[in-house]
Amino acid sequence: MTLQRQIGFWLACLAGFIVFLYLFSGVLMPFVAAIILAYLLDPIVDRLVKLGLSRLVATLLIMLLVTLAFVLVLLAAVPVLVNQLSSFIDKVPGYVARLQVLIAEQGGPLIERFGGPERLKEVQAALQGGMGDAAKWAGGVLTSIISGGSTVVGLLSLLVLTPVIAFYVLLDWDHMVRKVDGWLPRPQAPVIRDLARQMDQTVAGFLRGQALLCLILGMFYAVGLSLIGLHFGFLIGIVAGIISFVPFVGSITGLLIGGGVAIAQFWPEYWWILAVLGIFGLGQFIEGNILQPKLLGDAVGLHPVWLMFSLLAFGSLFGFVGVLLAVPVAAAIGVLVRFALSQYITSRLYTGSKPRDLDS
Repeated sequence: MTLQRQIGFWLACLAGFIVFLYLFSGVLMPFVAAIILAYLLDPIVDRLVKLGLSRLVATLLIMLLVTLAFVLVLLAAVPVLVNQLSSFIDKVPGYVARLQVLIAEQGGPLIERFGGPERLKEVQAALQGGMGDAAKWAGGVLTSIISGGSTVVGLLSLLVLTPVIAFYVLLDWDHMVRKVDGWLPRPQAPVIRDLARQMDQTVAGFLRGQALLCLILGMFYAVGLSLIGLHFGFLIGIVAGIISFVPFVGSITGLLIGGGVAIAQFWPEYWWILAVLGIFGLGQFIEGNILQPKLLGDAVGLHPVWLMFSLLAFGSLFGFVGVLLAVPVAAAIGVLVRFALSQYITSRLYTGSKPRDLDS
């Protein structure tokens, strides 16, 4: 009966947490972002405290440095990105028309040979309608994102409130951890602490490693594409690097967009098109063979498929707040599942006999 009550209690807490996220997901974004930022910066503040600084001074110093670095990046990169994004939206219809012409010229004879003139007309009509609709949809989405009032308000609240909230959370981080530890049920406290430690290692390793990986890949793609003269190469490279947070999605998206722009811009000078493909291929090689082993390693424990499912599922349920929470929740679920499996394998249900005494 005690076990049933414990299970019921934790299930009720989980249900309450989900309802809370669903009801307040519209206002939680700066708070969740601030907690994640404070979580990432806490080890640095702890090191400064060990060097002799007070918690207040260390927290204030770190937040000032992070805010200054963020402002400098905004001033340097955002104007370029905004200008390129605006120009890219204007030129998308021209790129689409150019690709339609090239597909008709290069693939038309082959389609006509095997399918006849009528088949060629059907393919051309389908391409024209499909690519036109896709271009209009993408342009409409980007325009609505840029001009949407709620998006602007949400972005401003994220930029203004997140550093302030992160400062107070980071200042009281150790106190909050001790407080939560005091709430743990005493008989299960050692097990819960061990599980929390595993979750901490997984989440911290992934977030810090993946953030650095995305930064390196974004700069590599942006510089490489800009050097070969690809239109909007800086924008395409930065976007590909940012969404490399989702395994394989960043490089594939960048390859499709960059390849399409390269074909429309450089054809028939195919060596420049191959150069674009080579940049993304080299980026994938560097990511898979150098960056991931060095920055993430094998201890992260987040399978790419599980991570992609978590991002899509939480994003569809709770919006951008869900995307921010997807990695910590996925890591927590992974640790709990591995713990449950280890308990099952040593249980009588699996072995069919009484578990062996570990001390014998």
